Amino acid sequence: MMADSGDQIETRGAPSPSVDAKRALALARDVLDTEARAISSLADRLGGPFVAAVELMLRCGGRVVVSGIGKSGHVARKLAATLASTGTPAFFVHPAEAAHGDLGMIAVDDVVVMLSNSGETDELVLLTPHLKLRGAKLIAVTGNRESALAQAADVHLDAAVDAEACPLGVAPTASTTAALALGDALALALLDARGFSIEDFARSHPGGALGRRLLTRVADVMRTGAGVPRVRDDATLAAAIVEMSGKGMGMTVVVDGNDRVTGIFTDGDLRRALAGGTDVMRGGVAALMTRSPRTIEAGRLAADCLVLMETPPKVMQLVVVDAAGRLEGAVHMHDLFRAQVI
Repeated sequence: MMADSGDQIETRGAPSPSVDAKRALALARDVLDTEARAISSLADRLGGPFVAAVELMLRCGGRVVVSGIGKSGHVARKLAATLASTGTPAFFVHPAEAAHGDLGMIAVDDVVVMLSNSGETDELVLLTPHLKLRGAKLIAVTGNRESALAQAADVHLDAAVDAEACPLGVAPTASTTAALALGDALALALLDARGFSIEDFARSHPGGALGRRLLTRVADVMRTGAGVPRVRDDATLAAAIVEMSGKGMGMTVVVDGNDRVTGIFTDGDLRRALAGGTDVMRGGVAALMTRSPRTIEAGRLAADCLVLMETPPKVMQLVVVDAAGRLEGAVHMHDLFRAQVI
């Protein structure tokens, strides 16, 4: 008989697992300790082979090709990405796909980095003679210096660990952490050897916040032409207020007859003038403007605008000038927000 929609249907089965907080925390601490010891031990074993590997990749006339399968494959993908973003052209090739055509992606001037904890991964071992025939150099990262990959490699990096962090002793944990850390060490040693700068890093990351901060120039964000509020230094205060109100920057630049900046008149200056009883219909802007306003050049980084704006007393606008002090544009804090520079 079918139950009505309002009836409760009893279910039977194994009880739901529960978390023993004390046991979980103890296990987590043991995992972290085990993996930390694995990396520490790896650091103690670094020596000539590591330097040789860095030298081989630095002198590579082609690309660095990284390969691995399973968990080592995931680490290999990360290593290829880290290398590529830090100045070493690199890409990942799946060893099984390489055996079915992707081997054609590897050329004589390339360096191949293979990751395998056992050093006996069939898919990788089968590729080694073909790589040697092509003339590519081979770096093996394994946990077994007597393995087939270690013996076939031009350079072998020992990534052995005493034990996995897995309580069952089977899941790749400490071994993949060690390989990941060793890969980072290779990439950053190469970065340093190449003299790779923060500007170079930004050029590899144009879509990120760092790239925007380091690649965006004042010229890319500043307002120009009719968008810049400006009046001559012989203008009336009323004319300056009209110009300031019409351009929406909360200020107007004051220039002389040669377009050289002589001052800036802001809404703050206006408030102070009104509080002091100034007749805004009769006064001249030159008497109330702020002389020697903060300026910046169009070729500077847009991020530098924020430094100038935040220097006390803080301001919301900067005037952009050329080497002769002539007006080229203006930047408002909101322009930096729109460009996602800050």
